[in-house]
Amino acid sequence: MKVSVDISMYPLNEEYCQPIIDFINTLKAHPSVSVQENSMSTHIYGDYADVMTCLNQEIHNVLEQIPETVFVIKLIGIDRNKAKVDHCD
Repeated sequence: MKVSVDISMYPLNEEYCQPIIDFINTLKAHPSVSVQENSMSTHIYGDYADVMTCLNQEIHNVLEQIPETVFVIKLIGIDRNKAKVDHCD
């Protein structure tokens, strides 16, 4: 099953930029998932098992290093990578 994840990371300290950049780069290093970033969040696409394995590993690593980090995650059970979004007018 393909999934799409929207994830935001909030390190609760003054030096928050580099940990976010490092986290995104570690996600991008996983060849089995597709990662797209924007200024508000990061999107991860792929097979459920691959995406969840990647997230489990990388979130665990962050929380070991910076326990005062909040993650906000939204997950949908389809691949929204190429989705056409119609706006309500």
